[in-house]
Amino acid sequence: MSAVTARRMRWWTPYAFLAPYLALFTVFMIVPIGFGFWTSLHEWDINLPAKPFVGLGNYAELFDPGSVDGGRFWMAMRATGVFTVASVPILIVLPLLVALLMNGRFAGRNVYRAVYFAPYVLGVAVVGLLWRFLLDGNIGLVNDYLGLEVQWTTDVPPAWIALVGVTVWWTLGLNSVIFLAGLQDIPRELHEAAMVDGAGAGRRFLSVTLPGLRPVLVFVVNATILASANMFGQSYLMTAGAPADQTKTAIYLIAETGLRQFDMGTASAMSFILAVFLMGVSVLVFGAFRGRRSR
Repeated sequence: MSAVTARRMRWWTPYAFLAPYLALFTVFMIVPIGFGFWTSLHEWDINLPAKPFVGLGNYAELFDPGSVDGGRFWMAMRATGVFTVASVPILIVLPLLVALLMNGRFAGRNVYRAVYFAPYVLGVAVVGLLWRFLLDGNIGLVNDYLGLEVQWTTDVPPAWIALVGVTVWWTLGLNSVIFLAGLQDIPRELHEAAMVDGAGAGRRFLSVTLPGLRPVLVFVVNATILASANMFGQSYLMTAGAPADQTKTAIYLIAETGLRQFDMGTASAMSFILAVFLMGVSVLVFGAFRGRRSR
């Protein structure tokens, strides 16, 4: 920066450039978060004019397993955990394998990339309704072609297998493309140097590919965990939480509590508890990868 430019710049110049972003961030992030927390401190029924202040009463009720809302909430949190634990490893390993294959040089590789990514452009409503009919236990084509009599949308564990399988089919392409971009960013000279040193394919993958993918891997792991923990549409459209709310996730319950039962105070409290859990998971993920790098 020249001396003339420095003299012309005022102290408020950086803030003037930041102002549009800060204004949007405040209006669409800070204010809704603050209002949501304020709502969680009240018995907030949108049909009633009175909104009595209850302090942390909504949170205390949710942490009481004996209460109706507490029992339903922790059952939904358990369903969220089951889905996340079952889907995240598959959505990390399988897209990485697909990316490794698509990173090779072969005829028609762009077509294969498009085919893998194509399902992701569909909306969750299309995916959920499509697979609800395909997996229907009575008229579904899956049972018809496989000669099975499995109730994919009303029994567990088949319902979990269906939800995880559909989610993997739907979102695999996105993670594959992200991994593919990371693979193409690794300098080819590193692989060539490893080959000169006599490293085989497995050793090159562990010593060159994985370290080079670490920044991308951190992002994909964290984003996949957050996306899986916020799963709603598949459960709502395919299983409707059946059987007996065992596949009703936390986001599903929050939406139902706030938008159907009109209990916005309890729904807001549920949202903040879920957010705290997800922030803790994100901290653990970043800490794990940082610790691995330090070694």
